[in-house]
Amino acid sequence: MDLVRRIDRAAGEFLLFALTPPRLATARERVQEIADATMARLRPLDLDGLILYDIDDEAARNPAQRPFPFSPTLDPANYLADNFTSWQTPVIVYRAVGKYAPSELRTWLAAQDPARVMTVLVGASSSKIDTMTSLADAQALRRDVNPGLPLGGVAIPERHSRRDDEHLRLLAKQDAGCRFFVTQVVYDVNAAKNLVSDYHYECVARGRTPVPVVFTFSVCGSLKTLDFLQWLGVDVPRWMENDLKHAADTLEASYQLALAAATELMAYCRGLGVPFGINVESVSIRREEIEASVRLAEQLRTEIKG
Repeated sequence: MDLVRRIDRAAGEFLLFALTPPRLATARERVQEIADATMARLRPLDLDGLILYDIDDEAARNPAQRPFPFSPTLDPANYLADNFTSWQTPVIVYRAVGKYAPSELRTWLAAQDPARVMTVLVGASSSKIDTMTSLADAQALRRDVNPGLPLGGVAIPERHSRRDDEHLRLLAKQDAGCRFFVTQVVYDVNAAKNLVSDYHYECVARGRTPVPVVFTFSVCGSLKTLDFLQWLGVDVPRWMENDLKHAADTLEASYQLALAAATELMAYCRGLGVPFGINVESVSIRREEIEASVRLAEQLRTEIKG
């Protein structure tokens, strides 16, 4: 069963791989070289789908200095249309909707083939940011111009830890048309399990069918990358942070931690009966981190029953 049909039937057990497009300043010829190398690397993994992130400057989220300077990237929609034409699986294209005028979003949404493309519409990282389009308006645009385009939403276990209401946000997003959810990178397994549990039992109480929750995992090859994840709002338990800081090989330690976390969450979701997907994120330009991400996806493929 392909990814679009799984999403349509609220079925889980699928594997995704997430990328960021090349930097905006990358030469056109080099962009295609990167895309070709990426597709060659990913084709043997038997992925169910691909995610292309839409990167936005999130400085308003956190007043602390950003560990890595913000570098604009290519529009993921253009990257897909121009450079990934030979890719065979469905692709989930993120849209940081605040960056785009309603007319731009309308044109893009109307042009998408629901058999090939899905989208995750993402609102502003802070209410202090001036935006051209709100998340609610973007959701309404999709309903208006291409209601068959599968829509996903963002799930944030860390926000649930702070506010205890993320499961209610998920159900509100379902009401707005979301057919699946994708988390940010998971390091705190307990936070993710708390969210899934509350979401499951709220669905039971309301007589609702849960939709797939896609858990994102990534390797971490350096302490600076770890700092950046924490700057983005990812909660890293102290014991895990200590293990990574003192590991002889930080990258290998993070690989093993991600593998264990994913395996634990898959077992938990199966026990509850909540459909799930696994997303391996690779946003580093370092070859060793890219290769470790591919290795993680390869191993998790063997754990998925779909």
